[in-house]
Amino acid sequence: MELNWTEEEQRFRAELRGFLESVDLGKPPKDRSGRSQWGRRWMAALYDNGYAGPSYPKEYGGMELSFREQLIYQEELARARVPAPPGNGVPMAGPTIIKYGTPEQRERFIRPMLRADEIWAQGFSEPGAGSDLPSLRTTARRDGDHYVVNGQKVWNTQADLCDWAFVLVRTGEPGTRQDGISYLLIDLSSPGVDIRRLRDITGGTAFCEMFFDDVRVPVANRVGEENEGWRIARTTLGHERSSGALKQAAFYRRKVDEILDLARSIGASKDPVVRQRLADADMRVRVMQISAMRMIQSIIENGEPGPISSVSRLSNSLFEQQLHELALDLLGREGLYDSREALEGGRWVYGYLRTRGSTIGAGTAEIQRNTIAEQVLQLPYDPAMPAR
Repeated sequence: MELNWTEEEQRFRAELRGFLESVDLGKPPKDRSGRSQWGRRWMAALYDNGYAGPSYPKEYGGMELSFREQLIYQEELARARVPAPPGNGVPMAGPTIIKYGTPEQRERFIRPMLRADEIWAQGFSEPGAGSDLPSLRTTARRDGDHYVVNGQKVWNTQADLCDWAFVLVRTGEPGTRQDGISYLLIDLSSPGVDIRRLRDITGGTAFCEMFFDDVRVPVANRVGEENEGWRIARTTLGHERSSGALKQAAFYRRKVDEILDLARSIGASKDPVVRQRLADADMRVRVMQISAMRMIQSIIENGEPGPISSVSRLSNSLFEQQLHELALDLLGREGLYDSREALEGGRWVYGYLRTRGSTIGAGTAEIQRNTIAEQVLQLPYDPAMPAR
């Protein structure tokens, strides 16, 4: 899709491209800790030069760009192949705090979040409370001006490298489900917090589990009212499913182009069946871009991505799985190797393994289908699910 850009928009693109080409942070370190610090330095460079938070209000250090300017911004960042903001603060916690937080919370947390002086982990899922999140059991007992938090969270991306976490806790009685949940901001350096890494199918340790043992959290760190955290969490989840949608579309535009090059290089592009699959991938990545534009427009107009974010999330997660399956089919027996000596460094095999979890993270494919059926298509609620 091509748009007719105004002179002012073209000038903005040229200035942004010039800045991105002027910053040289060197090659990203291979170790997780070094790579995280590298990402922090990159975000600090963006923030210090006025290029962080394209959709964030200017009063909190963001750019407050128009919809069309955000398109340009994401296109240029994808073109420059720069790292995404580390942690889940900027795409998820930040928009939530801006909408539901107190003025003191916005002033305290947003700027350090945008500059990556403080990076954030998400603390929602628990053992036994992933897809059925309202059944979570981590408790927060009120004790004066503090809550005392006890429980366990799991699948917390890069939590061992984060400074803060936004966490759902049960402040109501057991069995109150979504009516007894509150939304807390927890300092991960607090006494009683224990974070352990988990090894996944790729061999990496991107995920963690977090344990809370009598962790004291100021009541001032609660976002919204007590027991009303579920409504706030839905905002966070909506932004999780829509955040970076434009950048993700640009990323997969590049991936599809790379698969086209791969097919040509090994002579597979002459196969009519392969050509059909390549054409399908090309069409779907164009749909991904259009869907991303619709969501960003919805956020600008309504402040929320709405249930359409579930449509996009489901489509994108299935697409990235099927795209890597296509790559492995093209590679044939080379697709059995994931070492650096394999064709193209084994990156397609790594991507294949990594994307097996795409239909689990940010809400499973089944959750997305239920949301689409009930909130988009207005179908009856699934009777097999607990009452909502």
